[in-house]
Amino acid sequence: MPKRSAGLVMYRRSGAGLEVLLVHPGGPFWVNKDDGAWGIPKGECAEGEDPLAAARREFEEETGFEPAGPFLELGSFRQSSAKTISAWAVEGNFDPSQLRSNTFSMQWPPRTGRLQEFPEVDRAAWFKPDEAARKILKGQRGVLDALAAKIDNV
Repeated sequence: MPKRSAGLVMYRRSGAGLEVLLVHPGGPFWVNKDDGAWGIPKGECAEGEDPLAAARREFEEETGFEPAGPFLELGSFRQSSAKTISAWAVEGNFDPSQLRSNTFSMQWPPRTGRLQEFPEVDRAAWFKPDEAARKILKGQRGVLDALAAKIDNV
């Protein structure tokens, strides 16, 4: 059965127009990747877990920030890995300098037997929609399109 994930995309409106918050994955495999590497804070849903609850939990775990609603449902988006992401949008103003991500352990360097700890997310930033479309993982671009369509109607 394909895995299900859930995530939140935070957005804000300013004099510069619409901006979206994206996060960059931590760990050694992502350190030198930029365009096409960023994403929305998201994570796997546990069996029977409410997807919005999972999205809120993952946002807080990856950023250290607990967003307040209301939450706008954006839909479900199939990834190339056959995983499906259920996504919501929330308006807010998170300060990326306050990022506090949870961590994970992995053997690094490979085949050394040494475990190292890395942040799940190593940075966050606000992007205008055109730049966000370039930065975000290809499989998550639909989230940005759905956000733009949804907030045009709010």
